[in-house]
Amino acid sequence: MQVNDDSLVWKEGKKTTLLKTRVLDVTSIESTSSDGLKGDYVVMDAPDWVIVIPDAGKSFLMVKQWRHGERALSIEFPGGVIEAGEAPEKAAARELKEETGFRAAKLVKLGSMNPNPALMSNHVHVFAAFDLESTGKQQLDEDEYLHYFEVPKEEVYKKMGTKEYPHALMAAGLALYREYISHQQI
Repeated sequence: MQVNDDSLVWKEGKKTTLLKTRVLDVTSIESTSSDGLKGDYVVMDAPDWVIVIPDAGKSFLMVKQWRHGERALSIEFPGGVIEAGEAPEKAAARELKEETGFRAAKLVKLGSMNPNPALMSNHVHVFAAFDLESTGKQQLDEDEYLHYFEVPKEEVYKKMGTKEYPHALMAAGLALYREYISHQQI
């Protein structure tokens, strides 16, 4: 059965910035449904960012950093904001090098997704990094405090979604990585 989804689309009207911060803007968008229902909906506008899953053979390169929302340390894959005009693949290579001091001979885009389409307008682009080579030096941003280290893959698989690994987008990225790897072994 084929269904016409046109009746599900809302028309956007006036957009008002409620809060402007260094990392995101909170906006209110006046929207109207196809049958005339009107409402103001809050959206967070932020830049796109990347997650890089560095494959080091039997382990992954991971980073540990403080997350203000969680109010705790979080073990994650490297990643960060895509700079204006920067291609996602370039951002992935840059973030990997900045946070871990490693370069990848091969980067594979695993997918892109919206972190929370109900509230957010941006996307995260997930890459796998292979054939890693150390440059010997991190190049952290001024406000970036993190450690990087290798973690056995099996440990990451088991602990993703625990107190140590609380970031949902890392779990989503890991799922994309596992799907990609499963097709490489056919």
